[in-house]
Amino acid sequence: MSHDLNASSARSVAPAIGIRDQPPPGAESIDWDTLVDTARAAQKRAHAPYSDFHVGAALLLDDGRVIEGCNVENRSFGLCICAERLAVARAIADAPADARPQLVALVVITHASPPGMPCGMCLETLTEFARDLPILTTNHEDVRRFWTLRQLHPVPFEWSEKGEDSA
Repeated sequence: MSHDLNASSARSVAPAIGIRDQPPPGAESIDWDTLVDTARAAQKRAHAPYSDFHVGAALLLDDGRVIEGCNVENRSFGLCICAERLAVARAIADAPADARPQLVALVVITHASPPGMPCGMCLETLTEFARDLPILTTNHEDVRRFWTLRQLHPVPFEWSEKGEDSA
């Protein structure tokens, strides 16, 4: 079963799931406009010949660096990589071997209205590195929706040693 989520239905569920037009507490000092501009530039480099759904991401790290990502599709859809996961992979690959980068904020931009959301694989990947990451989803109409990763992915996968149940 599929459901279309149009602008009016998104507004009706917004209060229930915490959609905000302003950054979450603690994220007000982030330069969101610069991150949006960076994500928009990355989106222009997306390779999306099959879906025509171009996504850009800008990932702010604790050292001030901003890592860009764009989606890269493949005719074998399982081989596609999302903009968000590409940005995380680049942040890890570019980090010194003895230091794991700390994720501070993420912007995801699409042409969709309401703005497109990170997929489940992206949310799970982000959870590996920053459980309370502030996320801004936006589009070219400058509709902005702020979230925390915990809101979007409240129950992530948990690993336990020796097959013990983590629940």
